[in-house]
Amino acid sequence: MKIYQLKSSQILPVSLTTAWKFFSDPKNLSKITPKWLNFEITSDLPNRMYAGMIISYKVRPMLNIPQTWITEITHVNEPFYFVDEQRFGPYKMWHHEHIFTEIPDVGVEMQDIVTYVVPFGILGRIANSLFVRKKVLEIFEYRKEVLKKMFGPSVNREGKLEYFTLEKY
Repeated sequence: MKIYQLKSSQILPVSLTTAWKFFSDPKNLSKITPKWLNFEITSDLPNRMYAGMIISYKVRPMLNIPQTWITEITHVNEPFYFVDEQRFGPYKMWHHEHIFTEIPDVGVEMQDIVTYVVPFGILGRIANSLFVRKKVLEIFEYRKEVLKKMFGPSVNREGKLEYFTLEKY
């Protein structure tokens, strides 16, 4: 079994409260997800995220074939982080950490750490090399651009313009 990890970081010129309010609301996920994924939330959502919350989606990751994706919010420490994990879906394993760190007089550093396993053994490894990894990267690149438009350009800790960084696996 091969485990892959993506780490991204983006500093947004917003308060910790604003960042938490936006990112902890699952209804906002469709706003930062590329259209080609045809992302649709299919479960009823409460007004507030909580550990143990189950969310179901429909996605079309390949060849426009619909697939159900079920995630559970496994950890919540408001307003600093939450974790979602796939319970059923396109990956053998998906663990996504969302971490928010306030930077005084600058904004909030938003970090995503995604750890995943593609199913089907050696065929999954080949698929990851050919297209899965690329699609995961595209999702986070898209988010970077949307967040820039929504909240303004990212800035670094010194207040200078900074752009999304992505650690490849």
